[in-house]
Amino acid sequence: MKKNYFLILIVLGFCSCQKETSNTVASSAEVDVYVAGTEYNGSTGIAKYWKNGQATVLTDGTKDAWASDIAVVGTDVYVAAQEDNGSNSIAKYWKNGQVIALTDGTMNAGAGFIAVVGSEVYVAGAEGAVPKYWKNGQAVTLPHGIGPVATSSIAVVGSDVYVAGSGYDGNSNYFSIARYWKNGQAIVLTDDTQFAYANSITVVGSDVFVAGVEGGVAKYWKNGQAIVLTLTNPSAAFSIAVEGSDVYVAGRESNGSKDVAKYWKNGQAISLTDGSKNAWAESIVVVGSDVYVAGRESNGSVNVAKYWKNGQAISLTDGTRDAYAMRIVVIKR
Repeated sequence: MKKNYFLILIVLGFCSCQKETSNTVASSAEVDVYVAGTEYNGSTGIAKYWKNGQATVLTDGTKDAWASDIAVVGTDVYVAAQEDNGSNSIAKYWKNGQVIALTDGTMNAGAGFIAVVGSEVYVAGAEGAVPKYWKNGQAVTLPHGIGPVATSSIAVVGSDVYVAGSGYDGNSNYFSIARYWKNGQAIVLTDDTQFAYANSITVVGSDVFVAGVEGGVAKYWKNGQAIVLTLTNPSAAFSIAVEGSDVYVAGRESNGSKDVAKYWKNGQAISLTDGSKNAWAESIVVVGSDVYVAGRESNGSVNVAKYWKNGQAISLTDGTRDAYAMRIVVIKR
């Protein structure tokens, strides 16, 4: 069992149109596909990203590291991650391969999501179980209760900063509560009657969409109103994208024995894997009529990092070592 890097970052899918799996990265003259993730060298995680299937290594493998998110602006590539210093994890990000540390390593910390607006770099994460984000390296602590709370996603629209997160707020039942903050003000999405997690946030106009899980069931919230995606328990929603009036949510749903990677379009489930092996869909983006989903699928012994374009699987790793694809960005050329 690999080290769980989501102890800090509380992170955590009936149409079955299974497509033929491919081990060759599909090329396109119109877009570049970037995927952030981690591949193990045996026992140690190496943070990296893939551009059109070609890997760029960010850490040397001497210490555990985990890449969580990626943003691309022009020719600049930003990757959020965390890396052990031997005692604790350090929140950091890379810009074009150059590392910028956000914490000093005296407490466990992690960087989960990154957003870049002009020259401003925003990174959501946690330090010492305290939710916060960094703007150009300057930490902003978010209000929370007495328990451990962490952020999981960030979106910046104009001058407004939205951060999704989850955690315990000192409630009597000791359940994690899903929430988001707008400019530091907390908006609670769930009560303390069952465990809940907010995993992804996106903002379109005046509408705020948050994907997550409550009571073991995948759902999303639009302006605080919950929309249940499935009644299957366990299931989870990890990523949300909105294109016009269409809402896309990526996640996983149990078939009773295995987790199936899938996404929902306006509540209609599309399976990406056949359910014979465990798989998760971690991230979704929509470009025109094309749907891209990043995630992982077990080959029986290790996880293979991959993404799907319109249901067709493209493997990023060869299956000899454990690997995870956490976030996907597609850039039009």
